[in-house]
Amino acid sequence: MISLSASAQEHFRKLVEQQALPGLGIRVVAVDAGTPKGDCQLEFSEPGDRDGSEWEVECDGFSLFVDAHSVPFLDGATIDFARSATGGELTIRAPALRGSVPGEDASVVERVRYVIESEINPQLASHGGRVGLREVTADGIVVLQFGGGCHGCGMVDKTLRGGVEQTLKARVPEVTGVADATDHASGSTPYYKRQANA
Repeated sequence: MISLSASAQEHFRKLVEQQALPGLGIRVVAVDAGTPKGDCQLEFSEPGDRDGSEWEVECDGFSLFVDAHSVPFLDGATIDFARSATGGELTIRAPALRGSVPGEDASVVERVRYVIESEINPQLASHGGRVGLREVTADGIVVLQFGGGCHGCGMVDKTLRGGVEQTLKARVPEVTGVADATDHASGSTPYYKRQANA
């Protein structure tokens, strides 16, 4: 399951003791698990907050509770704490947290979704935009829904053809093209305003 170094256990034990609340533990949750954005969230876990589905890892002076839905993504994780002059740094290594690159035997939808989350959305995020997958048609057309700064953006056609389509075709050979299913007229915060006749 999860292993904590002696220094991590000492760090958490001190935090729990400072709170002076009987039964207090530490809770770890996998956030955006299985995607390239996967991360871990740590927080205190009061007895009344637990529903019994959590996995309990007994440590020296406290317990670490892992949310049931997070267990597959945190299996084999290690938590360490390195002291430094400024306090210290907590490190969590969870090999399964972000999932893995879909293999060649994965479905077209899985591979397209992975490329969108790992390559395309991080680039669009610089403009406050994002794109979601609506469907992949039988003839290989990827139907997309734009949001955020891309919703109603005057440059969305260039983004779609010059960036998104080229990336998807290069990474997923079955993709023959892309289509935009977004109602851009309803976009309220576009990165670039659309021309009146656009």
